[in-house]
Amino acid sequence: MAIDSVKEQNAEAQTYIDDMAQKRGYVLDYHKVMAMHDFPVLQAANHLVSAAYLDQRTLDRKTKELIFIVSLTVMRASKSHIQSHIRVALDLGVSPAEILEAIEISLPEAGIVAFQAGLEAWRETVGADGLEPTVLVHEGGNGAD
Repeated sequence: MAIDSVKEQNAEAQTYIDDMAQKRGYVLDYHKVMAMHDFPVLQAANHLVSAAYLDQRTLDRKTKELIFIVSLTVMRASKSHIQSHIRVALDLGVSPAEILEAIEISLPEAGIVAFQAGLEAWRETVGADGLEPTVLVHEGGNGAD
């Protein structure tokens, strides 16, 4: 491939990744790598995400973010991935309490381990703390370590 062609493709990929970041409010590491190394596959994957998630259809963006947070929690996605959607939801005006309530939906279906991962992502993102026992106990952890 000619140097000018590579520069043009990189410029197109950069514009695309910037547009993704603006529309989504985040980009994931795999988006960045795919933009550089397999731009057509990134575009194909992003078209699916746009149709299901970003494009305005029947559900509003706040509702879609809550669904995304719950589905990522249930799938035990990485904490940073869950947090990216929590931050977008907060930016859209979803309250921390509403996000927590959505994460709690994972408890009966996915169990305590999945719930703890979602809760830890939420806790870190919104800066929530808890009550400490006033009696001597062993450390219980946060479920993420």
